[in-house]
Amino acid sequence: MAKQSSRPKVLSLEWLKSRVATRQQRARFLIRTIIVVMGGVFCYAMLKAPGFLTISNGINMAQRMPSLIIVAVAQTLIIIGAGIDLSVGAVMAFCGSLTAVAFCYWGIPVWVAILFGLLAGVTIGSITGLIITKGRIPDFIATLGMMVTIRGIALILTKGLPVPSHFTVVRLRAYLPPEVIWLGSGRILGIPASLIIALAIVAVGWLILNHTALGRSILAIGGNKPAAIISGINFDFTKIKIYAISGLLCSLAGIILIGRMNSANALMAGEINLQSIAAVIIGGTNLFGGEGGVIGSLFGAGVLSVMSNILNLHNVQDFAQDVFQGLVIIGVVVIDQLRRRYAR
Repeated sequence: MAKQSSRPKVLSLEWLKSRVATRQQRARFLIRTIIVVMGGVFCYAMLKAPGFLTISNGINMAQRMPSLIIVAVAQTLIIIGAGIDLSVGAVMAFCGSLTAVAFCYWGIPVWVAILFGLLAGVTIGSITGLIITKGRIPDFIATLGMMVTIRGIALILTKGLPVPSHFTVVRLRAYLPPEVIWLGSGRILGIPASLIIALAIVAVGWLILNHTALGRSILAIGGNKPAAIISGINFDFTKIKIYAISGLLCSLAGIILIGRMNSANALMAGEINLQSIAAVIIGGTNLFGGEGGVIGSLFGAGVLSVMSNILNLHNVQDFAQDVFQGLVIIGVVVIDQLRRRYAR
């Protein structure tokens, strides 16, 4: 009589018990099950969404995605450095509005107006970094205060109206220039120019993190701040540079956004704060710093953009979309922390 194998059969009750014998195994099994179920639901909704697999819908997603990708790169650098930036949307709105006001109302040449917007982003980011480092204020509080302040200044600048607008007290000199419209809606060989710019930003972010002294400093201060300071890394200067880069990227994203919308608004980009954080976490970056990368954030931004597009195609109300996206963010953070806790 043949001897029966003592090895549990796959998908049998014994096999299942062997896979969840310890707490770590149960946590890993739960995480994998949740991921498989969520992936299945996501794929089903994607295939059932009317018009999802059309070329026009693909182009639409490609044009809507770049601003989130660029801001996600900025947020990645900050989170890896053990920080967080809640002012990215406000910086986008202010810098985009400043560029539009400078050209449409002040009559400044287009490239000078764009330069104004970019320099404003760098300045705001640098000020935020100085407040955090010299004032010894937590990143969360400093960026929250900057978010409210910058959004208010943007509303004052635009008088609470879209730009350009015929209802403003100043004389309208011009509409948004073709150069700005091209940044948001133009194409290169059929590919949205804004997407090419965003992918170039991802490549630059990858080079910074993996092949520069600044990237190594960011990883070091995020992983172990005291050890990084002892090793000779200038924590304050590194932090200021991170936020200055973030401000520059957010201002570029804001200019691209007004080009796509053909209008600037002080209240635009209101949801991108949490969306950028969610993209970073979905991409595998540690929420507490010291680990991560921009390639993962690119993937996370893509997932969020596709999810939003699917919900729109299914005619899900905006309020319900906010609830869904909030639950996804919470779920991703919980899964990420469980995965890291039981990684060993």
